[in-house]
Amino acid sequence: MSPNSSLPKIHFISIGGSVMHNLAIELHLKGYIVTGSDDEIYEPSASRLAQYDLLPAVTGWFPEKITSDLQSVILGMHARQDNPELARARELGIKVYSYPEYIFEQSQSKQRVVIAGSHGKTTTTSMVLHVLKYNNRIFNYLVGAQIEGFDNMVKLSENAPVIIVEGDEYFTSPLDPTPKFMHYQPHIALISGIAWDHFNVFPTWESYVKQFELLADSLPKAGAIIFDETDDMLNVIGQKERPDVANIPYNVHPNKIENGKTILLTAEQGEVPVLIFGNHNMKNISGAKAVCERLGVTDEEFYNAIQTFKGASKRLELLGSSESMSVYRDFAHAPSKVEATTAALKEQFPNRQLVACAELHTFSSLNKAFLTQYRRKLKAADVAVIYYNPQTVEHKRLEALSEEDIRAAFKRDDLKIFTDASQLETFLKSLTWRNANLLLMSSGTFGDLDLKALSNAVLEV
Repeated sequence: MSPNSSLPKIHFISIGGSVMHNLAIELHLKGYIVTGSDDEIYEPSASRLAQYDLLPAVTGWFPEKITSDLQSVILGMHARQDNPELARARELGIKVYSYPEYIFEQSQSKQRVVIAGSHGKTTTTSMVLHVLKYNNRIFNYLVGAQIEGFDNMVKLSENAPVIIVEGDEYFTSPLDPTPKFMHYQPHIALISGIAWDHFNVFPTWESYVKQFELLADSLPKAGAIIFDETDDMLNVIGQKERPDVANIPYNVHPNKIENGKTILLTAEQGEVPVLIFGNHNMKNISGAKAVCERLGVTDEEFYNAIQTFKGASKRLELLGSSESMSVYRDFAHAPSKVEATTAALKEQFPNRQLVACAELHTFSSLNKAFLTQYRRKLKAADVAVIYYNPQTVEHKRLEALSEEDIRAAFKRDDLKIFTDASQLETFLKSLTWRNANLLLMSSGTFGDLDLKALSNAVLEV
C-alpha cells in the first residue's frame, strides 16, 4: 500500500463486466481507491461507472496502471490470458483474484448462501433479498440483475452476518476453469433446475450436470441443499446421502389464477396475492421460502414481504398494458426458459392470443447442432416468431442457418422468421392487438429495437 494512504488500492482488469463494475462501485463506496481498465464498456456499466468517476478515460490495457502500491488486482472473465496488465501484476507479485475469490475473501466470517441453477437463480436470489430487506435484516449480496429498491448489485459490509450470492456454473476467469459457485464455499446451496445450455462451454449434458453435483458434494457438515424435486436429474443429486447435510426438496407453491392474477394458497396466512406468475415463479417462491426459513424468517414475515415483489429486471417484465393486452419482455434464451416463459403467459391469460417472439442470439441457440433442443418449445404460442441476425452467426464463426433449418428445429411449420429488425417491427405493428399479449424473449436486443417504443406503438394499434 502507498505510504501516503492507509486505504486499500484495488485495480480491476475488465471493469465493465456486469458484476465487475458493481463490485468496483461497492469498494469505492467503502472508501477503497479503485482503478480499472477494459477494451470495451457497454451500457449501463459505462454510465454507472462514470457516475462514481470510475470510468476509464481511454479504453484499452495499460500495464503502467499496475503499480507496486496495489493491494490486489481483480481479474474479469472477459480478459484474455495474455492480458498485459495481468502480466505486469504477476511480474510485481501482486495478488490476483477472480471476483468470486474476492467475494469469498470478503465473506469468510459470514454464513454463505449460494443460489444456482440453469434458470430461476436471478429471480430466486432477488426474492430472498426482497424478503430480507422488507423485514429489516442486515445482509450482504451479489445478484446478476437490477432489483427495485437496490441501488447496486453487490453489497459488502462488515456487520452483515450472512451473504446471499447468485452463483453461476461457468468458468471463473481466463486462468481458472472452476465453476464460479465453487469459490463461494456455501453453507446453504439452492439449485433451481438443470437444463443444458452453453454448448460451447459444456459440450455434453454429462459435463454440464457434473458442475451441480460438485456444488452439492462441496457442502460442509450442518450445511443444506435446497432443490427443485420436479427436476428428475436434480432430484437424484439432491436426494444423494451426504453425512450431516440437510436435503430440502421443494415444488410448485399451491396457487390459483383469478382474472389474470395469481394468488398463493397457504395454510396459515390464507390467500396471498402476488404480482408475479407462472409455474417457474411458483417454484422460485417455494425455493426462496425454504432459504428464508433457514435464515430464521417466519412464514408470516415471508408472505407479507413476497406480496410486493415485482420481479427482477427483464424477467417477465411488464413493458406496458391496456384493458385488453399486455407486452412483456423476458431474458429467456435457453430452450427450457423459452418454453416455461411462453407457457406461463398463456396459462395466466388463456383467453388472449399470445404472440411470442424469441431472438436467437447466443452461441448455443445459433449452433445448428444445438438448435434441435428448441423442438416444440414455442407450442404454447398462438403466433410464434423467431428473429436472428445472420451477421451474429458469422461473427461467432458458426455455420449459416436457413429458415428451413430453424423451422425444422422448432418443429413448427407456421413459424414466422425474420433476419431484419425493421421488418420484424413492421410485422408486429401490423397485427390486431385486441385481446392479445406480446412476449419478447432475448438475452440480446432484437437488433437494437427500442422495445419500450415498440410496446407503446402496439398498445396504440
